[in-house]
Amino acid sequence: MLLQELDRYLRSHMAIDELRSVDKSLNGIQVGRRDQEIHRVACAVDACAETFDRAADWEADVLVVHHGLYWGREIPITGEHYERIRKLIDADIALYAVHLPLDMHPEFGNNAEMAKALHLQETKPFGKYHGYEIGFSGRLDPVLPREKVVDALFADLGKPLAILPFGPDTVATVGIVSGGAVFEVEQAIEQGLDLYITGDASHTVYHRCMEAGINVIFGGHYATEVWGPRALGQQISEDLGLVTTFIDVPTGL
Repeated sequence: MLLQELDRYLRSHMAIDELRSVDKSLNGIQVGRRDQEIHRVACAVDACAETFDRAADWEADVLVVHHGLYWGREIPITGEHYERIRKLIDADIALYAVHLPLDMHPEFGNNAEMAKALHLQETKPFGKYHGYEIGFSGRLDPVLPREKVVDALFADLGKPLAILPFGPDTVATVGIVSGGAVFEVEQAIEQGLDLYITGDASHTVYHRCMEAGINVIFGGHYATEVWGPRALGQQISEDLGLVTTFIDVPTGL
């Protein structure tokens, strides 16, 4: 398979072009490669030197990441940025980024995968960001103690950054937006949900959540965003017959 064919496949399955105006992370091919034929695809959360080194050790042809190298501004190819890109070029590894399109994908996105892990029922898009709902909400049936929800999602990913136990001990309704979506808790409060799950934690919303009587799990940015890259790699393998792997480089944050 050619690199451009993988690009067309990913664009046909995710809203990469549709979200161009609101997602400044330069989704798509960020670094090309000399040999356009690809057989081995690694997936990871972050574009960083450690991930690149491990992708090279695995002899990846392409590395697909959730957090790429570019975030809406030009970066001179000097210093650490040069060294990161040099690792990809020396190993002839292409870099492909999918940010919001992977968060919001209804089948193998970060939020959809967490919803599946909780066996959420009556799921629907939730968590509006610049006009796009990038998360999911739903109902637990049967209802679960708050601690069981934590275990279902994070038992294998480490302790959540924080838990605000301000809602009912037994949870029936849940809203999920992975990563840095602290203030989307307002939408969960407006909808009367029992629990909101996101990645990053913030002191700013503590008293608001307490006064509104809602549970919040700050699972960690990384721990809420391994789900999509892992599932995407499996989907690529099933659909395209390419060899895939997930490179786990947790930050604890």
